[in-house]
Amino acid sequence: MLVIAGLGNPGARHARNRHNIGFMAVDAIAEARRFGPFRARYQGLAADGLIGDTRVMLLKPETYMNESGRSVGAALRYAKLDLSALIVIHDELDLAPGKVRVKVGGGDAGHNGLRSITAHLGPDYKRVRIGIGHPGDKALVYHYVLSDFAKSEAGWVEAVCRAIAEAAPLLVAGQDASFQNKTHLLIEAAGFGEKSSA
Repeated sequence: MLVIAGLGNPGARHARNRHNIGFMAVDAIAEARRFGPFRARYQGLAADGLIGDTRVMLLKPETYMNESGRSVGAALRYAKLDLSALIVIHDELDLAPGKVRVKVGGGDAGHNGLRSITAHLGPDYKRVRIGIGHPGDKALVYHYVLSDFAKSEAGWVEAVCRAIAEAAPLLVAGQDASFQNKTHLLIEAAGFGEKSSA
């Protein structure tokens, strides 16, 4: 069994924030893979289902971003899973908008959700990083991540979430490079890929 936790802040006010793209991606997986309904569990909202032959719990912590580790830790403890069974989907300032990258372990790069999970559980979990771009000035970051995606960004945000949902079986199977490649191709096919090969 795996836990895929999307990071974000609870409530309608935050629903379209850049910081909430992790929630959006998890919702897209739940819809595409016909998961059961999200129910209040583990200080969050959780839904169970199958991706391929693998049992997966999708989790959206309701603790606010900077306490994400409380919810993720509770889910892992309940399911008696270690960090190798955890995949965290989150927004990434240091990637261009719409880029998707996978890595295991590493620092939190100032991301409060990652910082909380690492503080509770350690750093050695898989992260799916969704680029949201950087506002260009450190002083603007707080407002930037808590502001909504612009209407003009809706297309690529939807394309990225759909691509992650479609490529999810590769992610669950541990084929990270193939997952990354497939999401890139799907996003490009939807007309939103970057032309660079970086």
